[in-house]
Amino acid sequence: MFIMISGASLIMLISSVMMMISSILSKKTFIDREKSSPFECGFDPKSSPRLPFSLQFFLIAVIFLIFDVEIALLIPLVSILKISKIHLFWSMAFFFISILLIGLYHEWNQGALEWMT
Repeated sequence: MFIMISGASLIMLISSVMMMISSILSKKTFIDREKSSPFECGFDPKSSPRLPFSLQFFLIAVIFLIFDVEIALLIPLVSILKISKIHLFWSMAFFFISILLIGLYHEWNQGALEWMT
């Protein structure tokens, strides 16, 4: 007895079989101890999790994120240069960059940018 299969069903059947075959063939047969651990950064997960953390490193990372986001906010200024008035563009750019520079000066003045060991 011959069963008629439509074109869409045939394509789905062939795709499913190909995905199963590729899944079987792509399996790794060896287990790496470092890759199966929850941390791949070189720290031993069995050691004490309460190691001292450098607060200075955390502050530098936060400052980097703040200035990185603000640089991403500066990018649209270039795209509005063609559609805005030049006086409005320069005043907005000057205001935004002055906020960045005042923040940088404040962080520098507070000593957050100096790495103390």
